[in-house]
Amino acid sequence: MLQRVSIREVWDVAKDVKAFRFDKKLEFNAGQFIMAWLPGVGEKPFSLAWNDLIVVKRVGPFTSRLFELGEGDYLWIRGPYGRGFEPAGARIALVGGGIGIPPLYAFARQHRGEFKRITLIYGARNLEELALMDIENYVDEVVITTDDGSAGRKGFPTEVLAERKEEFDRVYACGPEPMLRAVLGVMDYENVQVSAERYMKCGIGVCGSCNLGKYLVCRDGPVFDGFQLRGLL
Repeated sequence: MLQRVSIREVWDVAKDVKAFRFDKKLEFNAGQFIMAWLPGVGEKPFSLAWNDLIVVKRVGPFTSRLFELGEGDYLWIRGPYGRGFEPAGARIALVGGGIGIPPLYAFARQHRGEFKRITLIYGARNLEELALMDIENYVDEVVITTDDGSAGRKGFPTEVLAERKEEFDRVYACGPEPMLRAVLGVMDYENVQVSAERYMKCGIGVCGSCNLGKYLVCRDGPVFDGFQLRGLL
């Protein structure tokens, strides 16, 4: 059901990335998403970074309009929808790329204390594009990679994962599709969950626009076990 929420707080978290906190707290599992609607503009899906928080990168007309909103303005949302991450294992790795960090942030915050050790391996193009770095409060270790070497190690998060994969019982990943494909390859599709992204219109499994092979990302995902995606990503 579509509901109107008031924006309680807006702040910059990275280059061309803003956080929007609204005045309603939602019951959700990390990895689930909401559909956000603006009159006359359209509707887009966003993973929840927390029960009252979305983190948005400006990439087109909808997000550009969203960036014009401030405290006290209204946003219409429905959800949460979809399948979230399922906690398992004792020593886990969260592998994030760019704006893929929000659901991993939610997962770390929602399940801190349930694991023996949580390692975040987080990559971005450069220092300015690293977002939600207060995630360090919810994990045991943070490993940063940047394409240009401006922060952390120069390279890609999947390179770190490949070197250290024996340390982890379970891997959770969200980010650009080439990164997800590399994560699945490193893990040989075992003991890994990834959050996939496809164009969505309805968010509830009716229109079929987000199909990924035999799956609909909005209904069957956005979180999938690695073996489900063999041959699809």
